[in-house]
Amino acid sequence: MRIVILDSFAADQGEDAAWEALATLGTLTVHPRTPPGAIVERARDAEAIVTNKAVIGPETIAALPGLRYVGVSATGTNVVDLGAARARQIAVTNVPGYAAESVAQLTFALVLHLAIDVSAHSAAVKAGRWAATEDFCFFLRRLPELSGKTLVVLGLGAIGRAVARIAAGFGMKVIAAAVPGSTVQGRVPLADALPEADVITLHCPLTTATANLVDRKFLSLTKKSAILINTSRGGLINEADLVGALSRGHLAGVGLDVLAREPPPADHPLTDPRAAYASRVIVTPHLGWGTVEARARVRRQVAENLRSFLSGERLNRVD
Repeated sequence: MRIVILDSFAADQGEDAAWEALATLGTLTVHPRTPPGAIVERARDAEAIVTNKAVIGPETIAALPGLRYVGVSATGTNVVDLGAARARQIAVTNVPGYAAESVAQLTFALVLHLAIDVSAHSAAVKAGRWAATEDFCFFLRRLPELSGKTLVVLGLGAIGRAVARIAAGFGMKVIAAAVPGSTVQGRVPLADALPEADVITLHCPLTTATANLVDRKFLSLTKKSAILINTSRGGLINEADLVGALSRGHLAGVGLDVLAREPPPADHPLTDPRAAYASRVIVTPHLGWGTVEARARVRRQVAENLRSFLSGERLNRVD
């Protein structure tokens, strides 16, 4: 079997022998990155391809008659046209849950940064401010205590559950809010949950029902003092509406590990250090999933998914 990885670098970061397990299953070709126009040429003779962000649309599938399998080296499967794959009886797999603890870790790193801002206080000390003060302490701003505060979580899958567990460890009250388009019962309607939230954290998939979920109406239901965290998908937020709210002084802080366009344009308003709201916004470069341990798990699971397919099993099949 000829196996082609279209965009390996995110998962392997150039590490030697990162895909050894996958290489035991066939003849493996690894491309760190593949531009859209080169996908068909690089995958032309492949029976199995592995993709992270390279889009496998209907035209690509039609141009690859020998393709039998697409492995997504991530949880989200929006990069593959599942209908076109299904019509051709092409197997599609993903890797669910591999980064739950890692993303939950980053979620609370963002919460804690926006609540306490350890780095700014440390920078002020190193700049001589503590040495110059008359008191034994100083505060750059009012510091909240998380215990007793309310965290509203949208999406209670593996990541959302891990975040809820950590929040409970801080003594926070956790409310699971209803996600548009979800059929899960027992969730609190957004109109009731959002006004209660001191922290709102997004862990739901990007679908037609959740695209631009955080818009002007959503934000109007939140406290001015609330913290908003998104470590899920950038498209969940209407970025223009968020910038508008921040410009009006709404929200105490926003922590984003994802943006609608990645990488963002150089002049993106949410990454502008000169913006009046810049001190209330922190943006990290989609790194929550990428701990050493999580990346090793995803590589192992990519190999195991293909191994199972070759054995006639349906492990992590989404087609």
